[in-house]
Formats: sequence, C-alpha cells, structure tokens
Amino acid sequence: MNVSEMLAYQARKYPDKDGLISPDRRLSYKEWNEQVNQMARAFMRLGVERGDKIVIHMPNTIEFIVSYFAAHRAGAVVVPIHARLIEKEVSYIYDHSDAVVLLTHEQTWPQVQGLAEDNTGTFIKTGASQGNWLSYSALLAQEEALEVVNDASEEEEASILYTSGTTGTPKGVVFTHKNILSVSIMMAIEMEMKVSSRILHMMPLSHSAPLHLFLTAGTYVGAAHVTASSFTPDLLLELASREKTTHFFGAPVAYLMAARHPDVADTDMSWMKHWVYGGAPLSRTEVDFIQEQLDTESLYCVYGLTEAGPNGTLLLPSEHERKAGSIGQRAALNCEMKIARDDGQETGAGEVGEICLRGDGVMKAYYKDPDLTREVMQDGWLKTGDLAVRDEEGYVWVVDRMKDMIISGGVNIYPREIETILLQHPLIEDAAVTGVPHPDWGETVKAFIVSHSRIDQLEEECRSFLENHLAGYKIPRLYEEVQELPRNATGKLLKHRLREENQQVQGERS
Repeated sequence: MNVSEMLAYQARKYPDKDGLISPDRRLSYKEWNEQVNQMARAFMRLGVERGDKIVIHMPNTIEFIVSYFAAHRAGAVVVPIHARLIEKEVSYIYDHSDAVVLLTHEQTWPQVQGLAEDNTGTFIKTGASQGNWLSYSALLAQEEALEVVNDASEEEEASILYTSGTTGTPKGVVFTHKNILSVSIMMAIEMEMKVSSRILHMMPLSHSAPLHLFLTAGTYVGAAHVTASSFTPDLLLELASREKTTHFFGAPVAYLMAARHPDVADTDMSWMKHWVYGGAPLSRTEVDFIQEQLDTESLYCVYGLTEAGPNGTLLLPSEHERKAGSIGQRAALNCEMKIARDDGQETGAGEVGEICLRGDGVMKAYYKDPDLTREVMQDGWLKTGDLAVRDEEGYVWVVDRMKDMIISGGVNIYPREIETILLQHPLIEDAAVTGVPHPDWGETVKAFIVSHSRIDQLEEECRSFLENHLAGYKIPRLYEEVQELPRNATGKLLKHRLREENQQVQGERS
C-alpha cells in the first residue's frame, strides 16, 4: 500500500461517510477521493512526472489535504511547508527541493506572489487566476474524476519535510511511503483511532506530527477530519463541541489557552477521548489545571522528531500523576529507543546520554546531504541530539538539547538562522539568539546584540530588519544590548552562560 492507495481504499469502503469537514464545507470520502483524482489529472496534464516535487504552501484547508493526496496520486513527491513562511524562505525550499509546481492559498498568496515572476515551473493559487498564477478551482473543474491509480511501492519516496538546522539553512527530510505508513499505524493503534473517530486539526499540517500522526493515521482507519486554518481557543472549543471530535493534537500552549477560556466550563467536549500534546513538556501543576478545566483524564504526551517520522515515546494518562514532565518509559509501537553514551552503549539509571531512535518510520535521508545523513544515522539508529536520563523506574526525562533549537509553542525555531540575518545589519557587530523560559509558550526567543554604535530603539530596529527575511514566529520577542558575548579561548560562543544569566535575572525579578 502507498499513501494515495490508502485514501482510494477508504473511498471504496466508506463512500458516503464524512471525510473532510471545514468551517464552510463537507466532503464525503467519495467526494474527497474524486477531487484528488481531478487534481492528480491536472498535475499530470501540466507535465508532472513520477518523482517530481510539488510544494504545498497552504494553511489547514480542504485544498491542502486534497493537494497532498493528489500529488501522491500523480506519483509526485510532496513538499508541504509552513503557511507563514515568507517569499524568501519559500523560494529557498522551492529551489533546493527541485520543485516543478508550487501551490498556495489566497490567504498566503500575498507572501509569495513574486515567485511566479522569478522562477520556472507551475504556480497555482486558490481563487481566481492572476498573472502567472493558475486557478486551483479552474484546474479542478477541467478534469474528470476517473480513478488515477498510483502503483508506487512502499519503498518509493513520498515526501520531503523541511526543518531548519543549526547551519542556518533548512534541511529536507525525505520519507518513503513505508515511513509514513509505519508511524500512521503506530498512532492509530496507540491512540485507538477507528472509523468512528473524528480528528480535529488545528496545528499546521506542514509539520510531521499533525500530518503523519493524525491526518494520515486517521485516513488509514477511515476517520473524519475536522480542519481549521488557524488556532484560537474559541475555535477549539467551538469545533470540539459542535463536531463531537474525539482526538486533538496541540502544543502545550494550545491547551493552556483553551483551559483559561472563560467558556470552557460551559462547553461540552465529552466526546474528546484523546487529548495529545507534544513539542514541550507540561509540569504537574499545568497538567492538573488542564485536566480540571477540560474535565478529562485522557491527556497523552508524545515525544519524537521530524527525522523519526515522528515516532518516539509516549506518556500515558495514568502516568501523568506521578511522572508529568517525563516523556514516558517506553518507545511507541514500531519504534525502539535507547539512551546512549558517546560509544553507543546504553546508559544506566541516572546517567545522562543521547536519545537514539530506530524503526521503520525513521527518514530515508536528508535531501542532497549524504554527509549529514551519515552523521545522524549510525548502525540504523537516529541520533536525536537530545540529552536525557532514566530514573530508577525507567522513565525518561529530557535534560537538555545538544543543539540550540528553541521550541516555542510547539514550533521549532533555530537560532543560527536568525543570527545569520542579524549579523547582516550594518550596526550589529555580534549577535546571539537563545530561548528563554516562558510560562505559556515553553520558551520565547531572545536576541543578545553587540553594537559599538549604540542602536536607538533596539527592538524596533531589529524587528523591522528581520521582517524582510523571516516569518513572524521566528522573530525574537525580547532584545538585550550587551558589551560582548561570552566566548571561550577558541572563540566559540558560550550560549549556556547567556541562558544561565538570563534565568538568574528572571529569578531576582520574580
């Protein structure tokens, strides 16, 4: 089976069942599959061949989901990217992935409209056509819904998900159909998804967890998918209640915001059986608050990373009372985990080591980067870069990250990318970006700036400069001008000192 065939199978089995539900439209599995066939035929008529790359730059909409499965059905490799990325960022991924088609939405088109003028390929937007941009709906209407058969094997490449790295440039993570199916089956079994399930999608489907663990997993069992193009706590409560959803995945901040909503106590969300969070831990106090406000004991924590599918570990609802903050004591289905020393041997209880994962969900490779692939993949194990320790009962606690990645609201942000741009500012001599603790978002982004010219209105100046280069969620919220950055004798930046000093200052103020 491949990802495209999975949907076709469910359309034959459950033709009249709810498939996709948005705030203004509903498609049965039959209608969903017909639109996928139409869009696949449009792609092929435009010259898309097997193995070509198609970039999808859209929020969580029916068009995103149809395009995702249609690209697979046409034999293409799908490249879904965050809807908030701006033109410069999208252009890099479009070029690096060797894409031949880019799709965007009316909501996101203003961010990327210039791409069609500066690049070769086919550019498609929802709504009316404009300039070199073709109309999605017009293309769909021109094609018949006759079944298109994709006979791709499970070993063939299916998608590339881009995740920024410490080098400052995004890395393309290549997945096969087998990788995606492996993690989809895992989540379907671990979270008890079934044909009667109704899955609420509010986190970006361009990210591996919402995409592989919930969209494709739900489709694997014939569940209904309820979509929203953005997250607000009001919308979460409204959709969960109105559509009687059973599964939701969100960053911890999404849960905290929903739990604080003034209407939460009066909202019936009794159908929700699996509240799943990931990207950052929740403290015991936060867990108690969320469980009380949402009136649930069905809170699950999942740990993984894009390169692993994501597969990894999970903390079950019954374990939260004693082990909130841990990522669990076992690997999830179809995955193995070890905490290893530098020599690859497993650590003992209380000994810090690196989390390593192995299983069929682990990526095939980094796109066009064999050296980095060999660096992180050793003897079948994926080195995550996360440092952790097992307690005496076998529960795993992440103690630090070997890389300097910041996780804010469940979204990964990479300091080096921001630093590289800041250093292009003519008045900035040196810059460092770190994450600092935030009560809701887990971490927020802070920039430390060295300028011998003294910048008036530092925050406004830096924000204005960065807005031309980065998506808004990557731009630091906090700024501090310093005389110099801490470095060792070889000139290596000592970011841990910046984090420690910042935590001390916060402690003195609290």
